[in-house]
Amino acid sequence: MKQLIAVCAVLVTLTTSAAAKLLVAVVEDVQGKVTGAEFMDYVAPAAVIEIGDGGSIVLSYMTSCQREKISGIGTVIVGTQESVVHLAEVKSEKTACDSRQTYMTTRATSEAAATVLRSIALPKPQLTLYGASPLVEAKGGGALVLQRLDVAGEREQVDLDGTQLKGKFFDFASADRALAPGGLYAATFKSSKVIFQVDPQAKPGATPIVGRLLRME
Repeated sequence: MKQLIAVCAVLVTLTTSAAAKLLVAVVEDVQGKVTGAEFMDYVAPAAVIEIGDGGSIVLSYMTSCQREKISGIGTVIVGTQESVVHLAEVKSEKTACDSRQTYMTTRATSEAAATVLRSIALPKPQLTLYGASPLVEAKGGGALVLQRLDVAGEREQVDLDGTQLKGKFFDFASADRALAPGGLYAATFKSSKVIFQVDPQAKPGATPIVGRLLRME
């Protein structure tokens, strides 16, 4: 326990106030008794998660694409690239994701996205998704439109009513819908726009969330 406290102290010391506000990982799954995080929460460095008997959690880091399944009684301290875990068992793997997701601010890029949409040349994607069935963060109600840019006439629209998961997550996998691998899309929701590419090797369905997360702020 002394070692854990020492590690925690080091993490807190190294983590500046600005970094502490940066949400570096997403909780992809929670089973059993877990305190300090819930399914589809974003977590920041130095956050502490407690796992009880029979509990488990899957954390995926948007910065490093490190995906961790942590199970058994223990304590998890969120880092910037991976977790510090005391007592509990950790199974880690690298998964395909785009680290730019951590820093995406769609409000700031909306004007640029609108400009390139009026352009003849195809715009460069701001983000790559590694799953063909996006999990879209779009809070509240409104029309979520995914317009394909490299092929004319392909368009997906979802009319959200605010009853999606936590009021802000719509999962194309749960709706049995998928985009075209290799396709270039413009996603629009309210005043936000993001231009993204679907990786040519992307598979449909419930692939790891961190690789198919599309945040519309």
